[in-house]
Amino acid sequence: MRKTELADRIAEETGIAKVDVLVILEAYFKEVKSSLIKGESLTFRGFGSFILKRRLAKHARIITRGVSITVPEHVIPAFKPAKEFKEEAMNSRPKRVWKYERKVKPEGD
Repeated sequence: MRKTELADRIAEETGIAKVDVLVILEAYFKEVKSSLIKGESLTFRGFGSFILKRRLAKHARIITRGVSITVPEHVIPAFKPAKEFKEEAMNSRPKRVWKYERKVKPEGD
């Protein structure tokens, strides 16, 4: 789903004009970004938290060039879903057939 599709759904459900919903969404995204940049986390009870995760320095390889490099320590934004949200999502989604799921041959073949 894209931002405009989300705005359409919110506008339809609330009766607020789509233009106003887009302004609110932009302000929301801007606030989330600025809070994370300041080092603050945002927590929405029952939904989840926007947090910063620290990644330690590590060694990596560029296989095409055969070169080893060191990736420096860095911080990345992440989303951690709330327990209730995670459980609801796991129970409501249809079973997915994975692309590389191994098929079991029936006995006797």
